[in-house]
Amino acid sequence: MTPPFDIRSATASDAVELAELIHVSTNRWYATHGMGDIFSGDPLSTTSLFFEVYESLDPGRCLVAVDEDSGRLKGSCFYHPRDTHHSLGIMNVHPNYYGQGVASTLLETICRRADETAHPLRLVSSALNLDSFSLYTRAGFVPRALYQDMLIEDVSSIPPVKGSVRPATLSDLPGIVSLEMSVSGIRREGDWRYFLTDDHGWRVVVADGPEGLVGVLASIDHPGSRLLGPGVMVDPDSAKVLIADQLHAERSGSPVFLVPANCTSLVETLYGWGARNCELHVAQCRGEWVEPQGVVMPTFMPETG
Repeated sequence: MTPPFDIRSATASDAVELAELIHVSTNRWYATHGMGDIFSGDPLSTTSLFFEVYESLDPGRCLVAVDEDSGRLKGSCFYHPRDTHHSLGIMNVHPNYYGQGVASTLLETICRRADETAHPLRLVSSALNLDSFSLYTRAGFVPRALYQDMLIEDVSSIPPVKGSVRPATLSDLPGIVSLEMSVSGIRREGDWRYFLTDDHGWRVVVADGPEGLVGVLASIDHPGSRLLGPGVMVDPDSAKVLIADQLHAERSGSPVFLVPANCTSLVETLYGWGARNCELHVAQCRGEWVEPQGVVMPTFMPETG
């Protein structure tokens, strides 16, 4: 008989245990599949980032499964309501509680909440993790786009940036929001405002065109997350100059970034710069999907697109 558990919203008192849960769960999966730990530091310096950022962006939007007897956290999942959609964030189950229906129960709860708003529910999940792929497709998610997780450890072969790339400011916010809506069909103004004003290590750059912005790319440089993204661009050339600018920036380590596998000219350029693939991810959607009209670069911090 499956031990009972309750589903509730996480609170500040759960922050330390939640960071430990994310740390051990994620590292265990990657280690057992021959890829080593994703989070090399301790939970307080790495995975505490998730609750810190997401509680600022979406207070009370982390669900936890709590053991009725011990009070321990069995699992967790963040979700992100937006004007145009809901996004499903990082899902974790503690290895001690595998096979008890924790993930499926958390997912069912979030699906119901998205259904109540009549919004599509979107996520980007690992194509290597067949357990999670099966969990989501059984729940009605449909794979829509494949992304290559890429990494360039030596940036010396990346040419100097050519084009009108500059640091973004708050005055660019309306243009960024409009650009993402035209390229991706989603709206998340609060996220972009957060990137431009928060102090967790974000950097946002934009590319100007004759009639306005043609691209935007954020990045984060934090012990718990070194990534490029999110980003949206009208074409591969805009994506190239923004990626090059971000990779030339001084940072603590080599960031990972996701690029659409079907954007062949961009992928070929990145290979020429010395990029290698480190994983594959699939964009999935439960409900109406908007086909991108340009280049979309999703990310895992935050998973709000």
